[in-house]
Amino acid sequence: MDQSTHDVRRTNWLNIIEQCQQRPENMTVKQWLADNGIKEKSYYYWLRKFRKEAYEQMQMPPATSSSEITFAEISVPLSRQEEPIHSFQEQPPVAIIKNGALSIAISNDISEALLDRIFQVIRHA
Repeated sequence: MDQSTHDVRRTNWLNIIEQCQQRPENMTVKQWLADNGIKEKSYYYWLRKFRKEAYEQMQMPPATSSSEITFAEISVPLSRQEEPIHSFQEQPPVAIIKNGALSIAISNDISEALLDRIFQVIRHA
């Protein structure tokens, strides 16, 4: 079989496979093939051939990467003693939330939206 004959058959089968893929949802492949006078073995032969071609054309990433991994040393102090940012001498806090080294003082005039936001941040910390 010469190349032009193969190309014609390939185009024809590609068209058949596309039509079969667009069949009604309630119709099976087997039923569609029978209704259109297409041999099931031939259909699956060409489908397998097209899938193999598509697979070979895919560019799979290599299993191992050739790029080097570099590390940088970062020094982190073991413990920090920080002064509070704000002191609450004017109005004493009604509640204090502590989580590890974090301490949040809350007064009565805090908005509900701000309080909700604080709780969201604490949950994800």
